Amino acid sequence: MTSWFEDPSWPRASEWLGTASSPSPGAKLVVLGAPLGRQSITPGRCDLAPDAIRAGLRRFSPFDLAHQRDLRELVVRDAGNLPMEQSTPEASFDLLAAAVRQALATAEALVLLGGNNSITYPACCGMGIPLEKCGLITLDAHLDLRHLEFGLLNGNPVRALLEKGLPADNIFQVGIQSFANSADYVADAVQAGIHVIPVETVAERGLPEIIRDSLCKLSARTEAVYVDLDLDVMDRTFAPATTGSRPGGLMPRELRAAAYECGAHPAVRVFDIVELDPTGDRDDVTLLAAGACLLSFASGLLGRIPQEKKITTDPNSLSPRVRPKVPRTPARLDPR
Repeated sequence: MTSWFEDPSWPRASEWLGTASSPSPGAKLVVLGAPLGRQSITPGRCDLAPDAIRAGLRRFSPFDLAHQRDLRELVVRDAGNLPMEQSTPEASFDLLAAAVRQALATAEALVLLGGNNSITYPACCGMGIPLEKCGLITLDAHLDLRHLEFGLLNGNPVRALLEKGLPADNIFQVGIQSFANSADYVADAVQAGIHVIPVETVAERGLPEIIRDSLCKLSARTEAVYVDLDLDVMDRTFAPATTGSRPGGLMPRELRAAAYECGAHPAVRVFDIVELDPTGDRDDVTLLAAGACLLSFASGLLGRIPQEKKITTDPNSLSPRVRPKVPRTPARLDPR
């Protein structure tokens, strides 16, 4: 042992992720940075987020206690960052769409580290299938339906996808907040037929159940699902590094559970984490929440891929409160 910090019995998630200079062949998960910061309604430094999230993983271990999984069993490739820090969403469209297609050609799933929310439009278009056969789940305080007259912004990726051909019935927007959206855009969402699930409904039903239900419905009529996690869906206490978060949002533990459900479902091919401005964080609380969601998604993905090696820890030796639960099969719920 070289130091108390470098403990071989306490491996770090940053070591699991590795670096772009050492790609792993046959990776099941690709992590790609999309540091797009321009065209944000409220200017910030979201371009710094991908590297900040990677650095933050040094403060996590790769072991998921709740599900008894070691992420070191999941082959991952860090594909680095795309050169788009100074680019506009329009100018970087082809670059990002092509990178998504390339990653999904060999990997089971892709995690995109934004960047602002404008990356969702080109990334979803880059999944390699017609938009008519795509599903979209957004975890967001906002509808992102602003008009396109000023071009692609972080406030209009859903509008852009709708106009490009993504069916409204294939869009589930979860965690939408009161007093964070205008009456006009809510009316647009309702008229189009988007499934809008306010944060109050999430509190009543529970976020994991809503995510399972949404994925069940989408997987029955689409070929692939894109999940967009805008960190401003969290309560402002836990998301000071996002310009759009409000009091009354979701808790980090809820988002971790949702990320796990998304990773575990075979229909989910892309999971983005956006709208983190590290310069506005407090005690790294938003940054660490983002890192925990990345790891939770990876743990869910590990559960959908058969593994030969088993964790040696006996779950029965744990207290009842921390014994892993048997994952539930998604079940169709009655229509809302």
